[in-house]
Amino acid sequence: MALSKKPVTGMKDILPDEMEIRDYVTSVIKDTYRKFGFTPIETPCMENISNLSSKQGGENEKLIFKVLKRGEKLNVEEAKEEADVVDFGMRYDLTVPLSRYYSNHANELPTPFKALQIGSVWRADRPQRGRYRQFTQCDIDILGEPSNLAEIELITATTTTIGRLGFEDFEIRINERRILKAMAAYSGFEEKDYDEIFIILDKMDKIGLDGVRNELIECGYNQESVEKYLQLFTLLEDKKDVVEGVNLLKEKLADYLEDEVATSMTEIATAVEAAKTAKFKLVFDPTLVRGMSYYTGTIFEIAMPSLGAACGGGGRYDKMIGKFTGHDVPACGFSIGFERIVLLLMEQGFKVPTSGKKVAYLVEKKCSAEKVVEVMKQAKEAREEGQQVLVVRMNKNKKFQKEQLMQQGYEEFVEFFAR
Repeated sequence: MALSKKPVTGMKDILPDEMEIRDYVTSVIKDTYRKFGFTPIETPCMENISNLSSKQGGENEKLIFKVLKRGEKLNVEEAKEEADVVDFGMRYDLTVPLSRYYSNHANELPTPFKALQIGSVWRADRPQRGRYRQFTQCDIDILGEPSNLAEIELITATTTTIGRLGFEDFEIRINERRILKAMAAYSGFEEKDYDEIFIILDKMDKIGLDGVRNELIECGYNQESVEKYLQLFTLLEDKKDVVEGVNLLKEKLADYLEDEVATSMTEIATAVEAAKTAKFKLVFDPTLVRGMSYYTGTIFEIAMPSLGAACGGGGRYDKMIGKFTGHDVPACGFSIGFERIVLLLMEQGFKVPTSGKKVAYLVEKKCSAEKVVEVMKQAKEAREEGQQVLVVRMNKNKKFQKEQLMQQGYEEFVEFFAR
């Protein structure tokens, strides 16, 4: 039986053209984030299954690639439950591993700690455009900073990076988990029902106001509370400005929303607007939920009009590290949608800017060893002058060979013959 030459479903081989763009995007991300003081780190691809299944990852916990125990530890015949055969899992994001990493190394790290992490994650998801079962995530996080300086830095650094990659007119949608809770409490919902209500609310952009209304009523919620709740979103429909929208809610929700929440959101919006270098809009979106249950405060997403979907997001998760240590540590992070950004660049026909001219040296196959040495010396000198030099044997069909090299960006050819 022949071996399969195709990658497994939901994963892909990366061809040279895409790899060049991926390397370029990675270099821009690293360069920009380092200028903001973020430090690169790395965590393992696998974590203990108990860490990944701690009810903090939302729907992603249903998508874990679980790893069987190895060797003598694996005894399928006597297994009675999953824990008897599974002990590890492939990480589904970089936030849970970062929290474990910080908990394990806190005494060796500065406070606050600004982490940059780029790596593969795995989810047993249904593959679709721009979504794979193995994909790259790129996260920046600030651990140990309780003030909104963390949010300001994260949004400014991320938007600067997106701008450097050539994107304009995107949006940063922002909300606060405590605003979501205050709106639900004001409407008369019980706290135990918040998670279910927010899951339904998160579908607003897909099913609309009427769809959210119908689902809430189908779930048995009081119609008066549902109508009171949805009236808030109607009131805020045209209030995209963060300061305007938050101040309106502050007046409407009165005793349900702490003044500090509204003040913090206003400060974030004002500071980001003053410091931004990219062309984007900061938009207040009271329907923004973010699926992860570990978020405790500010939440945000990157919206790309050309993609019609989120292209990254994050927020504050002040309670996660405490799950490992017993002591809460303020934490906030922002993740760029690396795969979707690469997809958009490829669809736009993006070409990676090169610092030097790309030259191909075509060497006739009959050239002597002494001639090859001369060619290599010439190539060395050209590289030292900043050129990108490819040395290859000359094919019989030289015209076709040059056409292929031109598609790879080579703009000059130097031919070397035996004579």
